[in-house]
Amino acid sequence: MTIGRRIKELRKRKGYTQRQLAERVKVSSQVISNWEREYTTPDSSDVARLANVLEVSTDVLINEKLNSSNEKSDSLSEINKLVKEYGIEQFGFFDIEKWKDLSQEDIEEIKKHFEYVVFQAKQRNKDN
Repeated sequence: MTIGRRIKELRKRKGYTQRQLAERVKVSSQVISNWEREYTTPDSSDVARLANVLEVSTDVLINEKLNSSNEKSDSLSEINKLVKEYGIEQFGFFDIEKWKDLSQEDIEEIKKHFEYVVFQAKQRNKDN
């Protein structure tokens, strides 16, 4: 299955129109249409945003096989979960290639850091 077909299938599974997906991914509905028809392809930052919005790992979008029910846990999907859980999705600091080989121990360290950062932010907000 091509990336355009995967985007379309995942969009439909979420019940989104092209316009709704476009709003969530911060692109135009024409861009979504072009991706689905494979006139263009999303770049790595687009893939990261799509994966986040569609609640799948970037591997699901990039790889040939779409199997959301058996999606294997990997470092990217773990990070995506943490980013969503801690509300960090707006930062845009992910370079997918640098994160994909992290171990479970690395993921736990990131989680601890996120927890600390969120705690500090809450403390700051409480003090202000």
